[in-house]
Amino acid sequence: MRLWQLVALTILAHTAFNGSRMLVSLYAIQLHASAFTVGTLMSSFALLPMLLAVNAGRLIDRSGARWPLFGASLAVALGALLPFSWPRLWTLYVASTLIGTGFMVFHVAVNQVVGAIGRADERPAHFSSLALGFSVSSSLGPLVTGFAIDAIGHVRTFLLLSVFLLVPLIVTWINRPALPPAKERKPDTGPSRVMDLLRNRPLRRVFIASGLLNMAWDLYTFVMPIYGSRIGLSASTIGAVMGSFAIAIFVVRLLLPVLIRRVLPWQIIGAALLTAAAVYCVFPFYSSVPLLVTLSCALGLGLGCSQPMVMALLYNASPTGRQGEAVGVRTTIMNASSTVLPLASGALGAAAGMGPVFWSMAALLGAGAWVVNRARGRS
Repeated sequence: MRLWQLVALTILAHTAFNGSRMLVSLYAIQLHASAFTVGTLMSSFALLPMLLAVNAGRLIDRSGARWPLFGASLAVALGALLPFSWPRLWTLYVASTLIGTGFMVFHVAVNQVVGAIGRADERPAHFSSLALGFSVSSSLGPLVTGFAIDAIGHVRTFLLLSVFLLVPLIVTWINRPALPPAKERKPDTGPSRVMDLLRNRPLRRVFIASGLLNMAWDLYTFVMPIYGSRIGLSASTIGAVMGSFAIAIFVVRLLLPVLIRRVLPWQIIGAALLTAAAVYCVFPFYSSVPLLVTLSCALGLGLGCSQPMVMALLYNASPTGRQGEAVGVRTTIMNASSTVLPLASGALGAAAGMGPVFWSMAALLGAGAWVVNRARGRS
C-alpha cells in the first residue's frame, strides 16, 4: 500500500474520532449533563486504550494490520452510530468507549504499517507525512462537526461522522492494494514481555523522550485555557493563542522532509525537549498576547517536529516482529499521561498557582533532555 493511501485512510478515521470527542461533550451538555459527567465521558475515550494498547500491538504483530484496521474502523463507525440510533446519555458512555478503543487499535496498526513499508532511512519522512495527515484531521474534525451541528443537529452529526469510516472499511475488507503481512519472529524468541522492551536501552530512551514530549503537549492543551482565563484573556483570544500552536505544528511538519535530510532524529528530539523546557520556564512571566503567541508557536514548532522522529526511532529500535507491541507501549504511556497529568496539574495549580505547574514541567523536560543526550553519548 502506498503511503498517501495510508495517510488518506488515517485522515478519514481521525476526523471521525476527533469530531466525536467534541460531539459527545456538546451533546452531553445539551442533555443537561453535569461537568463531572462530561469529564467521565472524556475519560471513557482513553481508559480502555490505556489498558489494552499493548495487547492490541501484540495482536497486530501476530496477525498483520489488515483485520485489526478493519475491526478498528468498524468499532469507530458503530460507536458513532449508537447515539444516532439511541439518543440517550447512557449510550454516550458505550459510544465513547467503542470510538476510543477502536481508534487506539487503528493508530497502533497504521503506525506499524507505515514503518513496515519503508527502509530505515525513509521512515522519518514517512512518519512525518503521517503526522501531517493527523494535523489535517485535527483541524478538520472539529470544523466539520461544528458546522454539521449547526446545520443538521447533534444526533444526525453522529451519522455523518460514521460515514467517514466507509472508505477505510471498504479498503481493508477488499485489501486492495494489499497491506504488508506480519513479520516473522525468530524461532527461538520466548514469550512477549513488556519488561523486555523496557530493558532495551535504545527503546527505553525513546519511551522516555516520547512520554515527556507527550506530557508537554497535554500540559499546554489543559493549562493554556486556565492560564488565559486567570490573566483576563477572552475566550476568542485564548482560542487564537492556541490556534497559533496548531498552525506552528502544521508548518513544521510541512518542512520536516527538508529538515530530516540535514539533522539527525535524536538531535531534533533533544532540541524539542530543550525548546519546550525553555518555553515553560518563561511562560508564567508573560501575559501579553503577542508574546504568548510567540511562545505558543515556539512550543508548537518543537513538539510538532518531534513525534515523527520518535515513531521512526521506535520502529527501528524494536525487535523484529514486536513493532506493534512497542507502539502499544508508547500508546499506553500517552493515555496514562492524558489521564493523570490534568489531575496532577489541576491539584498543583489550585494549591500553589500556575507558575509551579509550568516550572515543574520545565524541570522534567530539561532533565529528560540531559538523560536522553547522556544515554545517546554512551551508546
